[in-house]
Amino acid sequence: MTAFPDPQWPIVALAVIQFVDGLLCLKPAAFIAECFVGVGWPRRFWWLMSPIKFAAAAGLVLGLWIPYLAAVTCAALVVYFVCAIAAHVRARDFGRNLFLNATGMLLICVATAVFCFLV
Repeated sequence: MTAFPDPQWPIVALAVIQFVDGLLCLKPAAFIAECFVGVGWPRRFWWLMSPIKFAAAAGLVLGLWIPYLAAVTCAALVVYFVCAIAAHVRARDFGRNLFLNATGMLLICVATAVFCFLV
């Protein structure tokens, strides 16, 4: 495993995705609110999603200069999306939100981790 991501562009791309996702969670876009409702995520916790996404974006970007931070952040995102998939399965929400959003993002995070740190 390398201390710094190589190549760096997948980390930057994932950081941009997380930042945009954080913006979309500020006042949840309709499809995000639908996702939260679908898995039974309590409305009182919706506000937490933007800071989590912004922190992930910051950890990825700072990880370009701080050894292992991008790898740890990438691993945390993998855990986050595994939990998201589990929430969809528990709620029997087997539609687009599970297969396109949560599973798609899990695959992007795993691919980024493997491509930047393990290969």
